[in-house]
Amino acid sequence: MTAVARREPALEALRVDARLGHAQVLRTIDLALAPGRWTSIVGPNGAGKSTLLRVLAGLLPHGGEVRLFGQSLAALAGRTRARRLSWLGQGGAGEGSADDLMAYDVAMLGRLPHQRWLAAPSDADRAAVERALRSTQAWEWRDRPLGQLSGGERQRVLLARALAVEADVLLMDEPLANLDPPHQADWMRTVRELIAQGRTVVSVLHELNAALAADDMVVMAQGRVLHHGPCDDSATHRALEAVFDRRVVVYQIEGQWLAVAR
Repeated sequence: MTAVARREPALEALRVDARLGHAQVLRTIDLALAPGRWTSIVGPNGAGKSTLLRVLAGLLPHGGEVRLFGQSLAALAGRTRARRLSWLGQGGAGEGSADDLMAYDVAMLGRLPHQRWLAAPSDADRAAVERALRSTQAWEWRDRPLGQLSGGERQRVLLARALAVEADVLLMDEPLANLDPPHQADWMRTVRELIAQGRTVVSVLHELNAALAADDMVVMAQGRVLHHGPCDDSATHRALEAVFDRRVVVYQIEGQWLAVAR
């Protein structure tokens, strides 16, 4: 299923701020993320990257407004939001209760927004789950409990659950955690396939070289967006170098942008 082409931003943050406990984490953020593109969010530790992503997903209380394709996220019914916006949390946080579930059943949880209450999975649901598990190379252990999988295997099953939603927008917080380099490359290939289908991907990444492979980059520090622009733009490269105190420098090597430690 291909996402419908849209003109308005996929996600907007309008004067968004957020606190965690007594700490101000996000400070008056205005951001518009284009549809049908992959946006990476980068910055030093404590910049507010994961908090911003959780706010965009509707998972944290905040000031200001978040809009999904022009509609207030807060005004959308929960099921509608869950169909249009898919979430993959950092390192599978909060997934301990799913350890006894088979990998297949974990991926099937991504289809809940499409199912009637207590209804059995449809043929479309089963097809979507198989596609998702195969795309993350997790199909072969579909009958193994999540708790018996390695960190990398577990991450691939949780990614399959996010993909099975078939949402217009996918938000992923550190999706490359626990993945070895070949499976990181597989993840990037999957993202490109999603973009080709017209979907929108937003990912928080510590791996700067992977982040530079995105279409657009958001550079953050101290709860603010310092820069938002194309990954192949020199202004983006300067912002990335500056936010890491010029301890990295961006080069183009064989047609690929890379952040190299000084």
